Amino acid sequence: MHATNGSTVPRRQLGRLLTQLRVDARVSIEAAAEQLDCSRQKIWRIERGLSPARGPDVRVLCELYQATPDQASVLVGLAEVSKAEGWWHAYGQSIPAWFSLYIGLENVASSVRHYNAELVPGLLQTPEYATALFLLNRPELGEEERKKAVNFRIQRQGLLTRRLPPAPELTVMLSEAVLRRPVPDRPVMAGQLRHLLAVGQRHNISIRVLPLAAGPPLAAEAGTFVLLDFPDSLLGSPSEPPTVYVEGLTGALYLDQPHEIAAYVRVWRGLESIALGERESMELIDAIRGECYE
Repeated sequence: MHATNGSTVPRRQLGRLLTQLRVDARVSIEAAAEQLDCSRQKIWRIERGLSPARGPDVRVLCELYQATPDQASVLVGLAEVSKAEGWWHAYGQSIPAWFSLYIGLENVASSVRHYNAELVPGLLQTPEYATALFLLNRPELGEEERKKAVNFRIQRQGLLTRRLPPAPELTVMLSEAVLRRPVPDRPVMAGQLRHLLAVGQRHNISIRVLPLAAGPPLAAEAGTFVLLDFPDSLLGSPSEPPTVYVEGLTGALYLDQPHEIAAYVRVWRGLESIALGERESMELIDAIRGECYE
């Protein structure tokens, strides 16, 4: 995967976070401009995501706004990646795990479309399933670190049941192979499939299965990805551009250019054309649960 030119997502995210910190600290734009020895217009443009911010300037503003060390780390990291033509978000480095850019975007999205051919997505995992994945894939984590990681993953799921702002619409496309792969054992998978059957009844959650008989979809080349759409602002335009999130082993790629979105929307439509309907998907999940795990 290659980073792409001109992504503006981190710059706007940085602007919003700086604005929130400034307002919380009750610091005026004029005072911030005086601290940086710049014009009021420069602060305004940074906060609107119209201009990039230098790392040293962000550090000065973080001190002025009394940001915590973790908050400062997030903001400086965003300032760094927003300067690049294309950028990768490395977990635990420029952006701490407690506030990755993706989580910030996910929390303000109106629609989340997730394709996964390997695992149940984090938003639909049970604690037992998540724990099993961390034991298998992150054996170096101590018990306390693992518990925190699992708790954080489960906490994310709260956005699916929140009332204000309205919970996003979640559509998940799962390969049938995900349902038949015991991770790590039958009891855990039985509980995970029961959970899918339960959450699949919610009005804002749609789970569809790609049967093995359908053959490899176009998404086989695209890999696992998430399509995020955002609600309209008060001006009537989307508050963020549609964004594609592609996670890798050491970081994540964010795509928001129109031709990139169009490519992934085409892949998604291909998935929709071969996936089972919601009712048929629930029936298959229930059948696999009884056949393989209970």
